[in-house]
Amino acid sequence: MSDSMSRMLLSRISSVVTLPQTPKDDPAKGAANFTSQVIIMNHPGQIGNGYAPVLDCHTSHIAVKFSEILTKIDRRSGKELEKEPKFLKNGDAGMVKMTPTKPWWSRLLEYPPLGRFAVRDMRQTVAVGVIKSVDKKDPTGAKVTKAAVKKGAK
Repeated sequence: MSDSMSRMLLSRISSVVTLPQTPKDDPAKGAANFTSQVIIMNHPGQIGNGYAPVLDCHTSHIAVKFSEILTKIDRRSGKELEKEPKFLKNGDAGMVKMTPTKPWWSRLLEYPPLGRFAVRDMRQTVAVGVIKSVDKKDPTGAKVTKAAVKKGAK
């Protein structure tokens, strides 16, 4: 491909695709926990606090824990039916606070298509949902590697 042809292609691509910019004052951080709206579709029993399935969100697969079921809501209207229910079962919808077991990217609210997920357990999809809010981890309490210590000592 000639140089002029590649420049033309790049100019066409850049006019169509706008890549996201990460501001220096707000870099991507791990999610400490996040609140999501979940609809239980296919679970044989009840789902309560402490339930630990795998969450498939866009291209990532992460183990999470249902830390706290905040409210049970109406699937269609979104109105709150019950505050702090003990469990959710098939057909129920609720707002749930989830905690990832490993560090996880938290820029999902800026890109809504990435915030939709499936909850999988027992080799099947048991629920679907969407992330509503993310609590970011404070990076100041992060573990410092040996390489970072050496670099800082120079």
